Amino acid sequence: MSRKVSLYDAKTHLSSYVDAAAAGHEVVICKNGVPKARLVAACESKPQRQPSGEMKITYIADDFDTFDPQIAKLFEGGFERG
Repeated sequence: MSRKVSLYDAKTHLSSYVDAAAAGHEVVICKNGVPKARLVAACESKPQRQPSGEMKITYIADDFDTFDPQIAKLFEGGFERG
């Protein structure tokens, strides 16, 4: 059930209306008796990400993230330009 309040009342008691919205109530803010805005609880859960499969990767080797000293040397500038 929504509760209708005037714009002046909303400015004066905003904190209590925010608490009410967080508790699951809907607060409709009216200007000159005409509904202008609705205050509701914010959705805290983010949608679950789904991989797109664009790279078509179906297998990752068990040693994928094993340290490789040769690669580390390349990152440290240990390569010669030819």
